Amino acid sequence: MQPWYSRSSCWRSAELALPNRDDIRAQVSLALAEDLGSGDRTAGLIPADASSRVRVICREAAVICGTAWFEAVFHQLDPAIAIQWHCRDGSDIAADQLVCELSGNTRALLSGERTALNYLQTLSGTATLTKRYVDAVAGTGVRILDTRKTVPGLRLQQKYAVTCGGGHNHRIGLFDAILIKENHIKAAGSIRAAIKAAQQQAADIEIEVEVESLDELDEALDAGARRILLDNFSLESLRQAVKRVQGRARLEASGGVTLGTIRGIAETGVDDISVGALTKDVKAVDLSMRFIDD
Repeated sequence: MQPWYSRSSCWRSAELALPNRDDIRAQVSLALAEDLGSGDRTAGLIPADASSRVRVICREAAVICGTAWFEAVFHQLDPAIAIQWHCRDGSDIAADQLVCELSGNTRALLSGERTALNYLQTLSGTATLTKRYVDAVAGTGVRILDTRKTVPGLRLQQKYAVTCGGGHNHRIGLFDAILIKENHIKAAGSIRAAIKAAQQQAADIEIEVEVESLDELDEALDAGARRILLDNFSLESLRQAVKRVQGRARLEASGGVTLGTIRGIAETGVDDISVGALTKDVKAVDLSMRFIDD
C-alpha cells in the first residue's frame, strides 16, 4: 500500500494531505474484519429490512478528524446509508454539539457503530491535543511536530490528524528522511562520520542529527549539519544553542515536552518542537451515537 502523503515546499519532504480513498477502504476493511469476524450476532436480532436514523454527538470541546474513515465503515456495510455532516475535519466543536446524522439499514448502523466511532474518537483525540500544543506557542513562530511514536497500524491516520490540529509532520517513516540519533553516531564512530555518510548516501533528502550537548552541537555544525535536534536541553542550553547557531541550521527541541513547559521552550528561539505525546498519549474524544425516535 502506497502512503497517501503529497510533496510540499515546506522544510519537511512531505506533509500528509487528504487521504486516498482506496487506502482508507483497505484500512477500514481490516478494522471491520477484526470486529465483525463471521458476523454480528447481536445485530442479527433486528429484522433485516429495518431502517433507522441516528445522530452522533460530541460530549466535549474538540477538533474533529476522521470523517473519511467513519464514512467508509458504514458504506462498506451498506452503500445506501446516508450521512449528513455538521462539521468537517479540522473543525472546532463545542461540548454537546451535533457531529453528524445517519439514516439507513438498522443492522448496518449497529454493526458499524463501534468501528466508525473508534476512528473518529481516536483521530479527533490526536487533532484536539495537537491544537492545544499549537495554541500554547501561538505568536512565537515555532512549528509543532509529531514523531514516529504512533499507535501501530495508525501511522498515516494519526499524522493526518496532527495536520488537522494545526501541527506539522516530521518524517513519515524511516524511508523519507535521515535522522541520525545517538546509536547511529556510536555505530558510525562520530557525528562527523555519520553526517558524511548520510550526505554521500542521499544528498537530495532531509538530513537531521540529534545532539545531547553544546559540544556535540558545535561538532554537528562543523560537520555541515543544517538541521539539528536538541535532545533534552535545559532552557538555558537551548538559548545558548540558538545564540551559537545564529541561523546557520534549523533547530528542533525535543524531550520532556509538556503543555506546561512548551511555551518556555518556544521562547528560547528554536524553530521547531517535536512532541511524542501528540500521537502516543492520546485520549479519545467522548462521542455518543444514539438512535432517533420517529
